[in-house]
Amino acid sequence: MSADSFRDYLSLLDTTNEMTRISQPVSWNLEASALTMMANLTDAEIPIFEAIDDRESSDARLVGDPYRGPRGRPWDRVAVALDLPTGLTGDQYYKTVVDRLRSPIPPTTVDSESAPCKEVVRTDSEVDLFDFPWPYIHEGDGGRYSNLHTAITTDPDSEWTDWSYHRAMIHSQKKASILLLAGEQTPNLYYYKYERRNEPMPIAIALGSEPAVYFSSVMWIPTGRDEADFAGALKQEPVELVKCETNDLRVPASAEVIIEGSVQPEERLDEGPFGDYFGYMNGPRRSMPVLEVDAITHRKQPYIPFCVEGAGVGHTHNSSSTMEVSCVGPDATLGLRAAGFDVEKCVPWRFTPRTAYTVSTENPRPGYLHELANFIFTTWGMLHIDFFVFVDSDVDPLNQRAVLEAIAINADPNQDFHQFGVETMPKVPLNIYQTPEEKGNIETGTSKTKTAKAYIDATSDPSQPTLPYLDDDQIIDEARETLSEAGLAFKAVSPPETSR
Repeated sequence: MSADSFRDYLSLLDTTNEMTRISQPVSWNLEASALTMMANLTDAEIPIFEAIDDRESSDARLVGDPYRGPRGRPWDRVAVALDLPTGLTGDQYYKTVVDRLRSPIPPTTVDSESAPCKEVVRTDSEVDLFDFPWPYIHEGDGGRYSNLHTAITTDPDSEWTDWSYHRAMIHSQKKASILLLAGEQTPNLYYYKYERRNEPMPIAIALGSEPAVYFSSVMWIPTGRDEADFAGALKQEPVELVKCETNDLRVPASAEVIIEGSVQPEERLDEGPFGDYFGYMNGPRRSMPVLEVDAITHRKQPYIPFCVEGAGVGHTHNSSSTMEVSCVGPDATLGLRAAGFDVEKCVPWRFTPRTAYTVSTENPRPGYLHELANFIFTTWGMLHIDFFVFVDSDVDPLNQRAVLEAIAINADPNQDFHQFGVETMPKVPLNIYQTPEEKGNIETGTSKTKTAKAYIDATSDPSQPTLPYLDDDQIIDEARETLSEAGLAFKAVSPPETSR
């Protein structure tokens, strides 16, 4: 069975010796994140910090990058959480997850007495965010953060409930600022519906939810579709939800911590800077909407998961990069197919969350690829992606060497490198290669400069003869036969292992 709780998932890692419990007291102030970063860089076990210096009354524990996958096979720990067979190739893993996502399963509702997240209930004067050891992750961050959670809110005009994962910077006992950038589902609900009506937006933040909940909250589920149904699809059984104490939202019943509250209209607090996924300290400090906390419910001795963003981007994995490859990739593949495109796989470039993607397709026509690029660059879930590479269907996007080889052999810089879009196309607000003036409006990321979005056509030209590869079995056999006929001995060498 799939892991029914975050604790079940940690137990699974324990049985395979993929986690380590650190009993020596560790500070939430940079120390926990530094140790997690070293574990990420060295592909070591997932660290659980059992004792936190200046431990607050909740007796909470920290878990550093719990979903970070092994360097060569980033999908392995996600597969464990979803009870998939061990040893799946990347291609097998994608096919299995895509098949599961085709069959959503609605959640069920349980009563408060049977919900683990209700073991401790705090309201009114008992509420204090600083009862929990939120980590100070990077030197230079604007404050302490919760950045590995599921934010839950609802559309005021329908029954749609949206799950997302916007980071929150802790300000006081009952207030935090939330990074809400217009163009994404939850921010759009806030800016274009609740705030315009001068109404508070009800919200809950779930920390340490069962894995399928977090996996679905990072996926690009279409607007109007509930992530809870797709979480059920991933685990192949309904997710259990429970009603909040102070609003009508339903939240994952097995979560470690639930923060209930509302995002107030026309109220702002500073947010950032923050060491983000590009590997740089991203700023400037800016004003973001305010979460006012009404209640906190949690399990006894709760686990607080966090992610060390920017930990050696380009060299290692963290939870964010793993989620891109293991969750967003299969979901994006299914989405492009559902839109009618002939796509084999849509895969994020390894180690670089949200930066570059590779799409394999059986249709290499330039006009078709341009239409596909137009759809990708204007679809809300992919607005953060600036670079795409299109390759033939027989090129595995998970194999970075194969993708680079396709670019080197098939992509003519004069003809196959395309800058794309219009001036007002949204730009990645966190990218490094554009100035603030070029990015334009800080909320929407639009400006009057030419868009930075681009794609590379690295598909082959069917009218040109196919070049033989040096590792082609027929060529190798012919070479060995020639050597034998010449009386020369040779030693067979096994091919190198691939990431598949």
